[in-house]
Amino acid sequence: MPSIKDRLKKLGVKGIEVPVEVKPRLDYPIEKAVDGRLVSNSVGNYFLVERNFPLGHSYGNAKLEIKSPLDMISSWAGESKIAGAEIEDFCFVDTETTGLAGGSGTLAFMVGMGRFEKEEFKLAQFFLKDPGDETAMLLAIEEFLAPCKVLVSFNGKAFDIPLMNARYITNMQPSPFKGLAQLDILHLARRLWRDRLPSRTLNYLETEILEIKRTGEDTPGWMIPSLYNDYLLTGDSRPLAGVFYHNEIDILSLATLTEVLAKIISDPLGSEDAHTLDLLAVGKLNEDLGNRIEAKTIYEFCLEKELPAEIKSRTIKRLSYLYRRSDQMPEALSLWWQAAADREIYAHEELAKYYEHKTRDFVEAKKWTNAALVLIKMPEINRFERIQWQEKLDYRLDRLNRKIK
Repeated sequence: MPSIKDRLKKLGVKGIEVPVEVKPRLDYPIEKAVDGRLVSNSVGNYFLVERNFPLGHSYGNAKLEIKSPLDMISSWAGESKIAGAEIEDFCFVDTETTGLAGGSGTLAFMVGMGRFEKEEFKLAQFFLKDPGDETAMLLAIEEFLAPCKVLVSFNGKAFDIPLMNARYITNMQPSPFKGLAQLDILHLARRLWRDRLPSRTLNYLETEILEIKRTGEDTPGWMIPSLYNDYLLTGDSRPLAGVFYHNEIDILSLATLTEVLAKIISDPLGSEDAHTLDLLAVGKLNEDLGNRIEAKTIYEFCLEKELPAEIKSRTIKRLSYLYRRSDQMPEALSLWWQAAADREIYAHEELAKYYEHKTRDFVEAKKWTNAALVLIKMPEINRFERIQWQEKLDYRLDRLNRKIK
């Protein structure tokens, strides 16, 4: 009978190392350690854990549902299918693997998936009891995924989905993940909470955004590959119970955060308790997507709130440029005068441009240019920035002097 190492090698799995000193086998089957069942299909066996949650199930301070419009998220993701998707079209995916390298040498021994069906959220965890049964697990995953059109993950676009595609290729099967729209909320979470939160890991977002605290059952992610390795060597599945809990919470958090993100992005000013820094992030997102009116409205609202000095300065600058592009010069000038009073060099340059090109008041333009040349000599201006400003301002001053003569 071939050894575990031989079976893994045959499957192309390189992430698991079998030590020379093999641990004694205890043979504690997974069906005794975890509340699930063994399932057989046409190509083999796999272990399945299923849990159903009612639609709108309370999860921390949020609910398990998708009710908010998804147009903005669809535009940001560049996936038109998301905007028109129904709640039943979404599948939330998270894998537990034998390593973080990815590619054909990494095995996904557990795939957690969740989707909405009628009035429930169906969570399924497909577990590879034996690496030789991978094809059976992959077939079951394909069947679960069949009704869905949009994949939602947390860093799945870079890791989970390419890994799953590789496993289907290794097993000479077409991947059901290909062709589906993808929404990776890790990147959206980074955009939205970059200025407010020091970390944007899923675990941290659970605590800070959803107000969820994992119990002692949870297994840290860095331990998971070695626990599966030990299970293959010893047959003792008891330590894997925490891995199932870890994966379940990942899926529930993923689904709940999707609605939290959709809600604040689609209606940023509709929530009384929304954090101002989150609103500013939505304003930047609107600006980047070309939604100038929405961005201006959000920036104007946020500038009426208390903001850290640096963030307030950046917001004034962004809003002033939006005013300029919309030909709202009185509003832009008001912000530039305010920023100039705070010794912002860009505001001096914008005022110099305005007086030179709009009002043809070259003396006033020269005044603002000279003031900017004084500011760039301040100690807080680094050498590289000073050189850049110096060249532009000197050129402008020389031109203004010629015009005045």
